[in-house]
Amino acid sequence: MRMKSLLLSACLSLALAPAAMAQSVTGSGVVPATAANSAERAIDFAANAPASAALVVVMTDATLPPLDGVALGAAERTAVTAAIAAASFDGKAGTTLSLRGIGTHPRILLIGAGATPSSLALAEAGGKAAQELRSDAQPVAIAGAFGDVSAADVAYGFALGQYRFDRYKTVDKKAPSTGPVTIVGANSPAAEAAFTSRWKPLAEGVRLSRDLANEPANVIYPESFVARVRETLAGTPGVSIEVLDEAAMRKLGMGTLVGVGQGSPRGSRLLLIRYRGAGAPDAPTAFVGKGITFDSGGLSLKPGAGMGNMKGDMSGAASVMGAVVSLAKSRAPVHVVGVAALAENMPDGNAQRPGDVTRTMSGKTIEMVNADAEGRLVLADANEYVAKAYRPKAIVNIATLTGAVVGALDNSYAGLFARDEALAARLIAAGTASGEELWRLPLHKDYAERMKSDIADIRNSATGQGPGASLGAHFIGFFVDETTPWAHLDIAGVNRSEKATSLVPKGMTGFGVRLLDQLARSE
Repeated sequence: MRMKSLLLSACLSLALAPAAMAQSVTGSGVVPATAANSAERAIDFAANAPASAALVVVMTDATLPPLDGVALGAAERTAVTAAIAAASFDGKAGTTLSLRGIGTHPRILLIGAGATPSSLALAEAGGKAAQELRSDAQPVAIAGAFGDVSAADVAYGFALGQYRFDRYKTVDKKAPSTGPVTIVGANSPAAEAAFTSRWKPLAEGVRLSRDLANEPANVIYPESFVARVRETLAGTPGVSIEVLDEAAMRKLGMGTLVGVGQGSPRGSRLLLIRYRGAGAPDAPTAFVGKGITFDSGGLSLKPGAGMGNMKGDMSGAASVMGAVVSLAKSRAPVHVVGVAALAENMPDGNAQRPGDVTRTMSGKTIEMVNADAEGRLVLADANEYVAKAYRPKAIVNIATLTGAVVGALDNSYAGLFARDEALAARLIAAGTASGEELWRLPLHKDYAERMKSDIADIRNSATGQGPGASLGAHFIGFFVDETTPWAHLDIAGVNRSEKATSLVPKGMTGFGVRLLDQLARSE
């Protein structure tokens, strides 16, 4: 009997001390949260390229540009021009030509940006350079057919493209490419100023989102997510932070957000970051992200295959925080509230049961028929809270919500649902400009019938086959007043990439940071 009591006491002690366990480096097998990624290349700006650096030339056609400030003599230019002709290189966007043994540069890499390249096309050229030179240790110089301001676009693309997440590797870890990259231009101070004021903070926001989503769930959970964001924004002007723990949420009647996390010893949190820049309007725009730091499916348990990727089910919240970091650190003249609805969805004896009825802070009731449809539940309370406490002029939700959107759009677009035409148009334009594209999907009045409950105001999942992404969006919209412009982004197909592209390395993508940053600046 005494042994049984001791065992029970030990189990309770473990259940009540998740934070201490997550910080332990020895005994528990848990990795420390302070490990660092491999070093990224420093990004510099100068009028002249180092002679010994690998040379990247951004091309708009088949003609080698003048390349002022680059040590490339007449004989070397002739050799490069001959190689261009022999390879039929035309400078179209995304094309590359790698040359070695010409002049003092150990490698010359030509990258096409296309004729009259946009800001995004130049960024993609910079990102392509970072990807192509990922394993090269020597310094890099980038020159080509771009002006002073456009040079900042190239640097921004390089910053996104060089991202890597390997902080927990100890065996066969590739050596980092530590040599700096120099963006070469006649007016390098102007280019550096443009990069530092606009694009460097955006790259930092994308990096934060990717890091949060790539981290294992024993490192990032609701409490540590909050701590990581606090650390990133410490001392940033114009920022205020509000955090609600479970006690505060229970007092407010937020039964859905607390309910999702009640099967986990790691308590739920609601994190709200307000940023108001100089001259910004009184009413903010609210970005509200799903932050399920791990989704087992709860008692509606997911299949084991692929469950490990559910550490990224907080990608919406991570990207909201990344966008706020970008806007705040660049001192954008905007007013936003970033909201992360944070919970861990686990199956234990205290977990929600299918068939339970929960209540949001407004008093609306939900029949919870599927514990794996939990993201919409945490967003219900988060939307109601931000609407009451901050009175936003618009609410945009972003969530890895449904597998159905993946079937509809694959990984080419995020799904867009909106009740407000002007907000929908701005989101689509922001997606095109940022390179994070959206495809609008329907919100039909008939979907309300599919989500009706016999015993509550609404149910969190419909029975049988149907338009799952649209039904999920309808549920979320049920908790936003119809007079408030509202949109929902389902990013389940785009939050993770199985292969690298110029701006998005393999792994968690940080999708939504660039899009929301662009949206906030478009007013």
